Parts: sequence; C-alpha cells; structure tokens
Amino acid sequence: MSTTTIPAPRDVATTLNYFKLLGEGPPRQYLHLAADALPKSNVGLESQPAIVHDVRGREAEFTLDIQGFQFIHFPSAETDFVDDVVIKTKYYAEVESLLKRETGAKRVQIFDHTIRRSADPKDQRPGLHGPAEGVHIDQAYEASIQRVKDHLPEDADRLLESRVRIINVWRPIQNPVAHKPLGAADWGTLDPKDLVPIELVYPHRKGTTFGVAYNPGLKWYFLADQTPDEVTLLKIYDSWEDVARLTPHSAFTNATSPKDAPQRQSIEVRALVFDAE
Repeated sequence: MSTTTIPAPRDVATTLNYFKLLGEGPPRQYLHLAADALPKSNVGLESQPAIVHDVRGREAEFTLDIQGFQFIHFPSAETDFVDDVVIKTKYYAEVESLLKRETGAKRVQIFDHTIRRSADPKDQRPGLHGPAEGVHIDQAYEASIQRVKDHLPEDADRLLESRVRIINVWRPIQNPVAHKPLGAADWGTLDPKDLVPIELVYPHRKGTTFGVAYNPGLKWYFLADQTPDEVTLLKIYDSWEDVARLTPHSAFTNATSPKDAPQRQSIEVRALVFDAE
C-alpha cells in the first residue's frame, strides 16, 4: 500500500514592505508620469520583519470567507500565456468556470489581468511587470463598487443589491515559484484601522487601493513551491460584512530558494463575482 509523503512546512523569515505616509495631505501615488512631473507621491514603504507560514499539506484549512484566501488545484490548458487573445478567450473561460464552482456565483465578469515576468519589482513595462512587493489590496471599498458601475453600467444598480465580490485568481507560469512567492495575510488578524486608502493617479484616470500599515499581529501564509497547476484565490472585496472582506497580500523574498531556480512568472486575473445573474 503506497502512502503520500507531505513535505514538512517551510516557514520563511523575511521582511515585508508596509505603506507609510511621507508628507502632508491624503495618501496619493502618481504612476506612469514623467520623471520631472509634479506633484510627487506622498506615500512610501517601510520594511518590517515577518514570518510567512507554509501551508503545504493543509491547504484545505484556508477559505475565502474565513481567512480571505484559498488554494485550489486547477490545471489549465494554457501554459505559456503569451497570446493575449487566447488568454482573454480560453483562459478567462476557465477562470469563470472555477469561480462559479468555488463560490456558487451566478455571474462572473472578468475585467483585467496582469502578467509578471520580470525579476525587478520596479519594472512596469507592458508584459514585463515585476512582483508587487508592497503590502496592499487591489481595490478600496468604494473603488470596488465603482468597478461594478464602470463595467456593467446597465445592470449595476440591480447587481449591487445582492452580494458582490472581487476575486483575484493568481497562478504561476511554467515553473514552480522559488523567488518572490506570494504571501497572503489572514483577515482575522487584520486591524481595519491599518487599511490606508491610497489614490492612484494615472495620466488619464484615477483609482483607489488599500495600502496596509505595519502591525506585528498580522499573520502571513504562502504555498511553498506553488506550481502552475495550483491557483491562489485572493479576496479583494466582499459586500458581505460578516465574512472575510479582503486579504492583504504581497510578494516577498525567500532567502532559502535555490539561487539558480528560474525567476518567478505569474498571471493574475481579477473578476467581479455576483450572487445575482
């Protein structure tokens, strides 16, 4: 009789980058502007120590509605993620099917995706984004509601009367993750006072995300050696207030990773998830 050996957890001692206010006024970050453009951003990052706990072997203990994140074995027919048309047709369809299965949703509206293939977190060239190494949530509460209005204007009022979620579906590409794995924080250990709304100012639009201020009580987790057949579901927003409403997340440095391991590649797909049709 064969048995399956579950690797021992490999918790990682590391640092995480939390947001801090650098100047006066409401937190604001200017993106993709000329280097000499004014005004300047007034938010920055501060590194703080953290232990990120490996969940390998106990993935089923973590759920979207309790901790705010979930790990699913879900192989994809797509492996390279280089053809945008294929991604938006075949892969989006897979993600929609997964989200309906895991959440019981009746309607899913995918609104964007990001592919990260660069080792440099400052690299934001199209198709070559680096890992996001600041503790954040992709959308603030009001910005999440605005997403519904922006993408589904004719149905927004009706859909907003029922449960609305935004979920980020994160998957490694081509290789297991060694460098810059994705860490997620347990909603139950988050103090809502540590959420910092940050206005993002682009050349032609604005948005709002949550940065997260440092709190040593925040507990962090990751899936060691996450493979391309495994996805992480990250809750970005939930209109229900008696469940996990979001999860802070960030890439982090794992000093125990083999130096010669391939650099991380990943794709994240963000979707509006509705209980109503």
